[in-house]
Amino acid sequence: MLTETESHPPVERGAGGWLRARRQRLALWIAAAEGLVVAVSHDFTKWTVVALAALAGVSWVLGRNVRSNGLRQGLWIFVVSQLIAVVLVLFAVFFKWLLVLGLIACAVVGLAILWFDRR
Repeated sequence: MLTETESHPPVERGAGGWLRARRQRLALWIAAAEGLVVAVSHDFTKWTVVALAALAGVSWVLGRNVRSNGLRQGLWIFVVSQLIAVVLVLFAVFFKWLLVLGLIACAVVGLAILWFDRR
């Protein structure tokens, strides 16, 4: 039988702990917003998203072993949000309607996370 301390991971303190507790939610909302901007803007193109994803990948490789937990969590959020945005851009290139479905899915999942958050 699990005790209360075994069933939940320990709470991390500081900015890193705050970001870690919310990183999936933040990455999803950032990617959804970026996908929406790409869909409606002519200045922010799919190539900008691809370049940001490449930059995110390089920054993750260089910074994933950094001592600062806050910086590591921020990099994780940046990388994941850019990878999700690249997937949305690829959907847009191949199937325009999948971009709309992807944005709707991101919004539904984000709203579900907010709705079922029991804090």
